[in-house]
Amino acid sequence: WQQDAGGAVGAVLEAVSQPTCSLILLTDGTTSPSTILKESVVRRSPWGVGVFEEVLDGQDANETLVLLSRLLHQARQVGSLSHLLYQARQVGSLSHLFHQTGQVGSLSHLLHQARQVRMGSRCVRVVVISHDPVFLDTFAEWSLKGRLLVWATKLLVAGPPHPSTPTTHPGNIHNEHHLVQPGGHTTQPRVIYTMNTILFNLEDTPPNLGYSVYTHLPYSPEGAQVLRVAVWTPRHGLRLLTALPLFPEKFSNFHGAEVNVTVQPWPPYWMETKEAAADGNFVTTYEGCDYLALKTVSQTLNFTINVFPTYSWGEAVKRVEERVAYLTAVYHVALPERWQRYDFTYIFEFNQMSFALAKPGLKPRLESLYYPLTNEVWAGVLVILLLMPAIFYVIYRGREKQGGRLRVGAEVLEVMGILVGQNLPQQLPPITSGRLLVVAWLVFALIIGTAYRGNLTAALTLPKYPPRPENVEQLVDVVDGVTIPPYGNQWREFFAASNSDVYKKLADLLVIGPSTREGLQMALDQNTAHVTNRRTLSYLIVKYFTQVDGTTRLYLTRETLFPGPSGWPIPHDAPYKPQLDRCLVVFDEGGLYEKWSDDILNKNRRETQRRQREHLAEQRQQGQQVAEETTGSDVSITALTVTHMLGPLVFILLGLLLASIIFVVEISVVSRN
Repeated sequence: WQQDAGGAVGAVLEAVSQPTCSLILLTDGTTSPSTILKESVVRRSPWGVGVFEEVLDGQDANETLVLLSRLLHQARQVGSLSHLLYQARQVGSLSHLFHQTGQVGSLSHLLHQARQVRMGSRCVRVVVISHDPVFLDTFAEWSLKGRLLVWATKLLVAGPPHPSTPTTHPGNIHNEHHLVQPGGHTTQPRVIYTMNTILFNLEDTPPNLGYSVYTHLPYSPEGAQVLRVAVWTPRHGLRLLTALPLFPEKFSNFHGAEVNVTVQPWPPYWMETKEAAADGNFVTTYEGCDYLALKTVSQTLNFTINVFPTYSWGEAVKRVEERVAYLTAVYHVALPERWQRYDFTYIFEFNQMSFALAKPGLKPRLESLYYPLTNEVWAGVLVILLLMPAIFYVIYRGREKQGGRLRVGAEVLEVMGILVGQNLPQQLPPITSGRLLVVAWLVFALIIGTAYRGNLTAALTLPKYPPRPENVEQLVDVVDGVTIPPYGNQWREFFAASNSDVYKKLADLLVIGPSTREGLQMALDQNTAHVTNRRTLSYLIVKYFTQVDGTTRLYLTRETLFPGPSGWPIPHDAPYKPQLDRCLVVFDEGGLYEKWSDDILNKNRRETQRRQREHLAEQRQQGQQVAEETTGSDVSITALTVTHMLGPLVFILLGLLLASIIFVVEISVVSRN
């Protein structure tokens, strides 16, 4: 049997060989590697040959070591890059060790070493030779856990039936593709057949000995099936039976089959709406830019979307890790911690993590009368105001006396009256220089008064708001907390592991748990900020926190945390990743994803405005007092509040208080006299 098996495997390897391929051979110790590693096989593996043997009890490995060293020397002569030989001995059979301890002992170590060979090669072919079903099942499980196999790796599984069991057609065992068992747990030995795998099966006994080559097609017009693609006999060699290649493409067409995906509502990427159908049942409709992307992929690859029910983001990605679902159809940022649990599709989105805060409000301030002019202008006006009465007095009234006293007070009142626009000179100066001085003072008072009144009006109606934080450095110093949705545990760990003190402080401020809408409401009611994707924040602010006139009390910071590369979570080494990536690259580089996102945000804005107009119309019909809706040609008149007018009010109160004090003093003086 071994010689014939070597011929069959060699024929297949010769048919699929490439100039940059390496070969990995794994056996359970019952088959000599020399029967597989013919000289022709070694020559067609120029990038290296790795032999990994699990030697069972009772086998003498010395002869095998000598033979393998000779074969590996031949491989070096034909230009191989690396040759590895790992041999593990164990007491008792592999099946005994697996069933008793739940571990695979040295096999997991062998697969880890084999993966190192695979990662160092461009093209890898893996041949597994064993007649032990437990060995094959254990290899299937640990090859997935140890990430030995990817779609580019071609796997050949060969082995005669056990002497105590009759010949079994593999279609009777693996005639259906089940990704999960009823309990929801993965069936690793069956999952492996969705990879780039072919099976050798002994079909007859000498002298009509022959091997059939089977491949598992998870998706075909007839459904999942095991297809016989070739046959090998010692006389006729390898003969193809179908138009398919030995390693056919399995995921280019799903033939309408259902594909499980997990998701949670996350506007504007994925939104769900339940509507009552004509028969009284509720029908769930989906929309969002990620849904449109998945719908486009499903139409291209011809599969039906089946949303697998989950109740949290953690459960959604866990189902992907367990291979219950093919992917999570809402983007996730590719954090280092997440790469350890699952893979990602093509990076088609760069997540802009942004902060939403309440706009800082105005506080009543006494300086409202002071703001229209700068400090330098006020200082210049004060100096001129002190000098002008003296100049007036010197030029044309300095020598006049009334009752033996100088009229300095009259000059001061006249200068002040001209400045505030309440008086003009009652008598022009008799000399030309005095008249020129009056003209200059009138022009100065006109310019200063007009500028002050204009700026004062602008300052009262369009006040200057206090500065607001626009980046993470400013934000961590002014807020009491930063809320983040329930998925924020990984972000907290990510920020806490940073070398930046700012991000460490941000990790301490994070409050995990509130939804995005709740976090935005907390930002209005408390001194907190909410952090999540910028598009999500924009969508919810427009929908729930925007007034009829388009204003909102919330704002988004100009700077973002960082552009996080994002994709859809998929299982490690998923065989359908190349097909998904090809579709995602096309519509991402074509700008479709950005267009879908913009269209959804614009649609949300229009629907929000329509709902608000309908609500206003309903209130008017009910006779309620509502604010007038402004249009492009209307002028919105905002009433001034104490916030704007505190300065004038305090000024007049101080004037009344001062006048009252002087009045009391004058009454006291008169009464004494």
